[in-house]
Amino acid sequence: MTRVAPQSAPRPRRAAAARRAVTGLAIASLLAASGARAQSGSPFDGTSPERVSYSASDKDARSGMDRAERTVDGVETYHVQGNVYMLIGAGANVAVQVGADGVLVVDTGGGAKRAAVLAAIRRLSSGPIRWIVNTSAEADHTGGNETISQAGQTVNGNPAAIIAHENALARMTDANRPITELPLNTFFEPSRDFYFNGEAVFLYHPQNAHTDGDVFVYFRGSDVLVSGDLFTTTQYPVIRADQGGGVDGLVAGLNQMLDIAVPKYLQEGGTYVIPGHGRVCDEAELLDYRDMVVIVRDRIRNLAAQGMTLQQVLATRPALDYDGRYDSPRGAWTSAMFVEAIYRDAGKTTSGKQRAAAK
Repeated sequence: MTRVAPQSAPRPRRAAAARRAVTGLAIASLLAASGARAQSGSPFDGTSPERVSYSASDKDARSGMDRAERTVDGVETYHVQGNVYMLIGAGANVAVQVGADGVLVVDTGGGAKRAAVLAAIRRLSSGPIRWIVNTSAEADHTGGNETISQAGQTVNGNPAAIIAHENALARMTDANRPITELPLNTFFEPSRDFYFNGEAVFLYHPQNAHTDGDVFVYFRGSDVLVSGDLFTTTQYPVIRADQGGGVDGLVAGLNQMLDIAVPKYLQEGGTYVIPGHGRVCDEAELLDYRDMVVIVRDRIRNLAAQGMTLQQVLATRPALDYDGRYDSPRGAWTSAMFVEAIYRDAGKTTSGKQRAAAK
């Protein structure tokens, strides 16, 4: 099947001259605290900041460690850049920002690895875990919430605050998750920001993407994006229509991340992206992923507009040229499921346009 340019990409972007995967990230030296630094205070609870001075490094987490040395019970630690590290092997990827103000954790992995995640965090920093951000309500992203939160402490002495979009809290509440796992610091706006460990931290909420409660995080000083399941390297994007997800919202979220990401020379490096699952990427790989979603979406919509049934669309294999990279035929989310989600979403979009035209 011939690859064509996406029909509705928002604007031309840079051509990638070199799109090699970032596969050799090694642990680099952690930033040592250069003295007492004032925490900026909670952007959510209005408490006053306290002055802290914690070591942001540990001899066991320095560069030069081999894979076994940087692994705790199957959870590996990689330095991405700046203040930000990635933990893999706990289900969903976990991001950890460390510095003189303490620790901020983005997602906590699955419950089975919660103790290993905490041990890996403690090898990076002895400072207090202040914040946890959940990128969605998914269990493989939030299963360690209770353990990591209870091991931390806010400036007013409570367990570490868990932050998420309001819709993620609603989903977790509906699932009868324990209150100690719930993100009780929520927001409903398109974005939220605060200052921590010497850099601005931005939380963005793309509407109706993977779900209706997604958040991606940008560490501005470190220049690292944490995408959650808006972007993965291991499978096609999961679109959970039963949880408010939709393909157009997914594309909008990917475009928003692309607007933030800036490549280095020849598109290699620059802003790094920690996906929900898979390896660390840069802007070029995020761009390829966005283009794939747009191309497959537009193919399916064109076929649906011709009156094809779902089975007829599936028979054309509209994602065939991407299956070698993203399909997991025996996994929990297959190419056929991805195509079906877009097809059913196209039906909702068409019905909405018809209703609008009839008014």
